[in-house]
Amino acid sequence: MKEILKKQLIEVLKDQKEIFGDELFQDNLLKRRTVVAEDTKQSIYKDVKSHSKVSEPLNLKKSNLDSLVFISEEKKTKLEGHSFFEKKEDWENSKNLEELNKLICNCQKCSLGATRNKFVFGSGNPNADVMAIGEGPGADEDAQGLPFVGRAGKLLTDILKAIKFEREEVYIANIVKCRPPGNRTPLPQEMDSCMPYLKKQIELIKPRLILCLGLTAAHGLLKKKDSLTNLRGKVFEFENAKVMVTFHPAALLRNPNWKRDCWEDVKKFRKLYDDLILSNGKN
Repeated sequence: MKEILKKQLIEVLKDQKEIFGDELFQDNLLKRRTVVAEDTKQSIYKDVKSHSKVSEPLNLKKSNLDSLVFISEEKKTKLEGHSFFEKKEDWENSKNLEELNKLICNCQKCSLGATRNKFVFGSGNPNADVMAIGEGPGADEDAQGLPFVGRAGKLLTDILKAIKFEREEVYIANIVKCRPPGNRTPLPQEMDSCMPYLKKQIELIKPRLILCLGLTAAHGLLKKKDSLTNLRGKVFEFENAKVMVTFHPAALLRNPNWKRDCWEDVKKFRKLYDDLILSNGKN
């Protein structure tokens, strides 16, 4: 009887998650993680506090551990393998996009590195107010090492011009930087491997607005399991930038009847730009 009730409860929760998305569960999940993190922090702190020889601070992995712990070299060796600790990679300290590209262009963190022809870092204005982010490179992009250079790229250029943006004044990138074989959708682990690079690009560029091109880009950036219909027309936040979502240009080539809806999306995006940038200026 208990097992039946348990299964029914799980099904109800799944249904609710489908309707309301991840937000329904985030608060409780955050509270649980906070309690675990605080307990772990206290345990680590007590462990190292009694050691008299103090050396350098060790960076904590991004979590609810909100302070640095000073530890001895002996303790540091033991704790570096702990899941709450990680050493920074060289690319994380990049001061500009050129330096970042040089440090990550030979990446082999996922299987896409073995099948790519060229690493597609991104291109455009390094100080852009606007970023356009797609899913991943296609065959043309893989051949040239540049994003959005095929038919979809030409359409993207036309879309930007229609809302009074020159391609050269925005920055264009993708969720993954290597072409998935056969232009398939990137796998979750592939996106997770590449997302830190994109976040670093966004940190360096400091855009005020981001336009996500397609559902995969929106899911990868916003981590919201929702339909494109429900994401379009809304304004989200990511790394201090306003984010809007529209169709991927390749989808518009396959389904020209969606172009009218895309036009409505990008007009709203342009209005948001005018309100944020032209009215207030870039900080």
